[in-house]
Amino acid sequence: MVTKFNKVSASLAAFMLLLGISISAFAGEYDGVWTLDDSNGKPFTATLSTDGTASGTHNTSLKHGTWKEQDGKAVISWTTGWTTIISKQGDKYVKAAFKPGAKLTDKPTNTSSAVKK
Repeated sequence: MVTKFNKVSASLAAFMLLLGISISAFAGEYDGVWTLDDSNGKPFTATLSTDGTASGTHNTSLKHGTWKEQDGKAVISWTTGWTTIISKQGDKYVKAAFKPGAKLTDKPTNTSSAVKK
């Protein structure tokens, strides 16, 4: 059964296609793949998906989590209890990591550059 919502959704998608606009054109500043450094300076990647999930390539930790944009920053909550914040400072991005139990107003456990691929 075709609903009014389905017709509107299909019409909007067709209109965007005609204009050359894709859904990815509405992607946020932070979703995508980022290169970050861990506490030992070793690089790993963190992928922030548009559905709010996060995944990482860091050894056994920072594999899965969720993220949201908050106050102009990406706040990633990993299943390990660590929190990573990616924020723009000037014309660059930086990563601040907080160990489990730390408040986001505390001094970060470590910081590094953050580079979006």
